[in-house]
Amino acid sequence: MKFKCNQQILSKALNIVSKAVTIRTTIPVLKGILLNVTNDGKLILTASDLDLSIEKSIDVMVEKSGSTIVMAKLFSDIIKKLPNEEINIELKEDGNVNIKTNSSEFNILGTSADEFPSIGEIENIETQLSFNKNIFREMVRKTYFCASSDESKGIIIGVLLEIEENNFNMAALDGFRMAVAREKLKNEKTENIIVSARILNEINKILFESDVEEDIKLIVSNKKAAILMERTKIVIRLLEGEFIKYKSIIPKEKNTSVIIDKNELLNSIERASLLAKEGKNNLVKFKIVNNLLSITSTSEEGAVKEEIIMEKEGKDIEIGFNSKYIIDAIKVIEDEQILMEFNTSTTPCLIKPLEGKAYEYLILPVRIPGN
Repeated sequence: MKFKCNQQILSKALNIVSKAVTIRTTIPVLKGILLNVTNDGKLILTASDLDLSIEKSIDVMVEKSGSTIVMAKLFSDIIKKLPNEEINIELKEDGNVNIKTNSSEFNILGTSADEFPSIGEIENIETQLSFNKNIFREMVRKTYFCASSDESKGIIIGVLLEIEENNFNMAALDGFRMAVAREKLKNEKTENIIVSARILNEINKILFESDVEEDIKLIVSNKKAAILMERTKIVIRLLEGEFIKYKSIIPKEKNTSVIIDKNELLNSIERASLLAKEGKNNLVKFKIVNNLLSITSTSEEGAVKEEIIMEKEGKDIEIGFNSKYIIDAIKVIEDEQILMEFNTSTTPCLIKPLEGKAYEYLILPVRIPGN
């Protein structure tokens, strides 16, 4: 194996595939990246943690085809630190990989490519869809953080991708809050898949770093899915099981509706949360009376009170929340104003747009001591 390539192009490709490298594994080869140089002038880089596999190809000047595995962190760090110029990379007969520029030379250990797991092709394709890259990114950004991060919680560590006729929805929940994002999509099939929130977040990082505006393709089989974009293939192992019927959780009744400026609310809660230590659940109290929202929080260190003018319909209400859950939700909303709906002080709050159903956030209240 022997080839030449541009340092910046290789470094950017390594940054993408490295997102599938795991250090928490007993399988040494999964800490590496497979380099495969083909006769048609391509370097194909592949990494996998068995749940997420990423394959990226770039154009190189090939002198000799071949393949090897290099330790991901070491190889990436070396390439990143090299000057922006042509790099010569060669697999020597002793198995070492020689990396050379005009002023630098490294020799690092290579491993036989035969040991690398095959990421395989997607077989028995059930669904194939195309998405606008930015719309897909925005839906992930609005939902993934509401999934549970506790691996023992089973299916709710994942995000539901719900493909309906002419609709595409994402939903995530952790038992205390829920996020739903919706978009119109031309489609005739119905399909539900569940993807780890951790993996979706890594995919979102790749999409963010991509400067190509082409649509992405989603291909689904019974246990795997693949996302295809700009010479990049991302293969995902799907979570198995039935997702919670999230639509039945969304409240149907409301006694109080509030239209409020999102940024005012965010800034006020962030200030109030500085003292939100009561009961170790980041408690902030909402008191909605007439057209005034009072947000209060107390701790041993002191107390805070914030007031916001808003529009209200229905009954006055006093209710407590974990400030983090409210902040997380409204931080990803871009609307200037939001609608908040309440039923009682012990039932969930619903946050949604003034018009349409592009997103919904459901947040369980925290019981206020003494109430």
